[in-house]
Amino acid sequence: MDLGKIVARIKSLLLTPKTEWPVIAEENATTSSLLVGYALPVAALPAIAGFIKTSILGYGFLGVSVRGSMAGGLTTAIFSVVVSLISVFVMGLIINALAPSFGGTKSSTQALKTACYAYTAGWVAGIFILLSFALGGLLMLIGMLYGCYLLFVGLPHTMKAPPEKAAGYAVVSIIAAIVVGWVLAAIVASFGFGALGGMGGHGMFGSRFGGTPNWSDGGSVTVDGNSALGGLAALGAKAEQASKEMDAAQKSGDAQAQARAAGNLVGAMVGGGQQVESLPTETMKTFVPATLAGLALVSSSTERNGAMGMQVSEAKAQYGDGNHTLNLEITDMGSAKGLLGLASWANIEEDKQTQTGYEKTYKQGENIIHEEWDNADKRGEYSAMLVGRFMVKVAGSAQSVDELKSAVNSLNLAGLAALRNEGVKPAN
Repeated sequence: MDLGKIVARIKSLLLTPKTEWPVIAEENATTSSLLVGYALPVAALPAIAGFIKTSILGYGFLGVSVRGSMAGGLTTAIFSVVVSLISVFVMGLIINALAPSFGGTKSSTQALKTACYAYTAGWVAGIFILLSFALGGLLMLIGMLYGCYLLFVGLPHTMKAPPEKAAGYAVVSIIAAIVVGWVLAAIVASFGFGALGGMGGHGMFGSRFGGTPNWSDGGSVTVDGNSALGGLAALGAKAEQASKEMDAAQKSGDAQAQARAAGNLVGAMVGGGQQVESLPTETMKTFVPATLAGLALVSSSTERNGAMGMQVSEAKAQYGDGNHTLNLEITDMGSAKGLLGLASWANIEEDKQTQTGYEKTYKQGENIIHEEWDNADKRGEYSAMLVGRFMVKVAGSAQSVDELKSAVNSLNLAGLAALRNEGVKPAN
């Protein structure tokens, strides 16, 4: 196992995939060299990060810090790597089986290559679980989307699929990955380890098909443009155009043009084809009131973080009277508002009941609302995703969830929503 080569491969795949995939396609490889020599160490990255987060750093939720046992965390980490390797192997089988339907050439080795290297972005992004919820979650979603892009770019080289059929090939493969993810998640859950992710996910790619495709004669896939998968396809088209601009910039040798093209590519993938500068901290402060639900402000902080050319702004505040506290979080997803658009297209609805409370998610106009309440502890949270850009959440102790809802609605939500286009400009 040559770690130097692994790092070089990751760097080349993430930064210059169009020149790296032809190299990959011509390499000699075996199932062992791919799964043990590459997938195993790279898939271990998010597993290790998850172990550190759950068993060493811990999670904070509703004012309660949760830290798992070292033994349990280690067991989960090992199991997650095993599940990742199984996912890749099965995905390789699916890619190989679909090849003739999209004009490709069947090859089990090339298909496994495709699966291994397409998963790279998601695995690497998994280490960002160590960051804050907003920024870490954003980067992990970016990794998932970039994995889809890597698959699209790689298929014409590894499986010899015609470029004009690569998009359909990638979409069907992604759907298959989701199904595999559901099955594996169910298996993992049955062992009590919780959901472990790969490229496939739950709830992100809500697809509807216009008829049953016939793969025996080449078939076709019709994706509802108003579904989350349709939204992803639209983002993919914008990303493809942005990638062409990056190719032209690289050929020109203009460093500034290359940087601008790279920013456009990221913007196309996560910003819905737009560049977005998140709200300044001074603006975020104006939405933090001096009192909330009759409680005085105890502490507050605002920050604007940047990563990979993107920005996310966040304001946090704590209110209390000595008996109970409420925590307020306001997040401007900024450059990642395109990802929230995917969540909106997914038509997310959830309603779970427990012996002591409930949890539900639903749409209210163009906003997504999440409620969570525990009658035994008299604690919960109420959050709203506003106009596909802003997240507002109040969590803590109260007499009922209605108090938390009232606290959120007492904020200047209309003023915040009115800034939906602040700092937004088309990618250029």
